[in-house]
Amino acid sequence: MGITERREREREEVRGRILDAARELFARDGYEAVTMRKIAEAIEYSPTAIYLHFKDKESLVRELCLVDFDSLARAFQRIAREPDPLERLRKVGLAYADFALEHPNHYRLMFMTPHPAPGKDQAEFEKRKGNPEGDAYAFLVATVSEAIEKGPLRPELKDPQLVAQAAWAGVHGVVSLHVAKGEDPWIDWKPLKKTVALVVDSFSRGISREG
Repeated sequence: MGITERREREREEVRGRILDAARELFARDGYEAVTMRKIAEAIEYSPTAIYLHFKDKESLVRELCLVDFDSLARAFQRIAREPDPLERLRKVGLAYADFALEHPNHYRLMFMTPHPAPGKDQAEFEKRKGNPEGDAYAFLVATVSEAIEKGPLRPELKDPQLVAQAAWAGVHGVVSLHVAKGEDPWIDWKPLKKTVALVVDSFSRGISREG
């Protein structure tokens, strides 16, 4: 490995450490409470070193969101070959739960931590938006659209955005409750995937033409 390649690898390793530390701090303390200095202290770097990679906190959190939403989109792509759109919809719900269980800090940052939204003028945002291969929400909408076109849904359900958002809201509510309160001893919590499966199965029966 040449000097240039080694330096690039080291740069990417430092960048990865910065992102991991920032994700944990944002998820734990909230976006407003975290400073670039706190992120630097967490990995024992100077704030100047952080600014070599990210111009400000907003650009850092935008990068985190792009990275983490890419991870979720890749998780959905693993079930893209399922031919039955209703079964694929069920698997999307379970994949969403798996993602939250495997990456709780990613999930907290993406969905439970207020932070600046990616600007619509960003090239990366525009490149991903609406592409089912890089946009998890677009994958969900495409799955619902296919179910509408193939006919297994109730005939009055013609708006894929409406059905997709209802499906997402149901699963998201269960997953977020588990992430936020899953260690609360007051509730006899059941396994998350079992609860999500019940929600998705109930939703699928509700929207199915066969009921």
